Formats: sequence, C-alpha cells, structure tokens
Amino acid sequence: MAHPSHLGFHDATSPLMEELIYFHDHALMIIFTISTFVLYIILAMVTTNLTDKLILDSQEVEIIWTVLPAVILIVLALPSLQILYLMDEINNPHITVKAIGHQWYWSYEYTDFLEVAFDAYMIPTQDLTPGQFRLLDADHRMVIPADSPVRILVSAEDVLHSWAVPTLGIKMDAVPGRLNQTTFTTTRPGVFYGQCSEICGANHSFMPIVVEAVPLEHFENWTYLMLQEA
Repeated sequence: MAHPSHLGFHDATSPLMEELIYFHDHALMIIFTISTFVLYIILAMVTTNLTDKLILDSQEVEIIWTVLPAVILIVLALPSLQILYLMDEINNPHITVKAIGHQWYWSYEYTDFLEVAFDAYMIPTQDLTPGQFRLLDADHRMVIPADSPVRILVSAEDVLHSWAVPTLGIKMDAVPGRLNQTTFTTTRPGVFYGQCSEICGANHSFMPIVVEAVPLEHFENWTYLMLQEA
C-alpha cells in the first residue's frame, strides 16, 4: 500500500515486479553517474581560464563520445529486453481469469470453472468498514492461489480500460474486441490493490481492482463456495 510521503515503488509481491525494481535501480545509478559527469564538465568549462583557440578537432574525443554512449545503451538495453521477454512468457498457468472492463466496474470470469463469474464494484465511502480503503476496496475480490502462475485475459465491453496492479508489476490495456493476456505469480499471500489506468470516462477513478492471494486449500474452499452459490 502507498502511504503519505511515499517515495519509490510499492513493495514487490511478484518476481516480475522484483526484476522491474532492480532494473529501475540499475538505470537510476547510470543516470546519476552521467548527470554528475555532465555537471562537472559544465562547471569546469564555465570556471576555467584556460583556452586554446588553435584546437579544431580531436579524434580521441570523437571516439570516446561515440563509443561510450553506445556502451551505456547496451548496458541498459540487455536487462530491459530480458524483462520484456519475462513479461511475455506464459508457460503452463495453473489458473486463467478473464477480466473485463466496463463503465465503470470490472467483471471476472474463471475460465477453468465456467460457473464462477462476478462483477466487482467499488465500495462507496459511506459503506466502508474499519480497515477498508477509500476508492480502493471492491465488494468482490479476485481470489487467486498464492505461489501459482496465473494467466489474466483482459478485454473491455465499451471503451478503453487498463487492468493495473502496481505491486504485481501488471498493467495491461483492456481494448474492446481484443483479448490481451499476461501472467504473474505472487510470492506470498496478501491483498493487492490497483485501479483502472486508462482514462475511460466520468467515473474512471471509481473502478478499483482488488486481488487477494490465498493458500491453495483456501482457494479450493472459496471456489467450492462460489460454485454452490452459482
């Protein structure tokens, strides 16, 4: 969860988000190094009294400022490409959930259990109970088993939406008439919050996403209860 004066990312709850945080720190250190070096060069040029008007070019300097940026781009590109491939990798998911965006709520279908489907609406502020979060809690949570690969199929019924849960490192566009997919694995049980991240109309900020990861036996019990209700 975010908190007042929160700087940086949420704590990672999936291997993918851990990789994204590592890459962020890696890129940030390179940016700090380059910025410090450029600032030093600017200050040195401004404050120095030494000039040499006879120097027209320098092959060594040309080589350095051509090769060095190329090396930096490679150092940034390789881990970035690795993460992109990890985000697209979908290998034998244990469960598949379809998330459909509407104006303005989410509906979920567990495609492995055709009878399990429900809509998730934001809980109004006046109906919140102690411990629930304003604008973030929903009346139905997407329950998944912890430590299991989960595939999410994302689409929309009317306009563009975006299914995003920051702690899981997931942000997938919901496009009408198109089915996008992604996968994630939670590293621990817990409740993870997200929101629609694509401006979709007047109530865009009132369609939260709540993912609850539970141990496998609890998930089996929840599935049984949902099938009984259906």
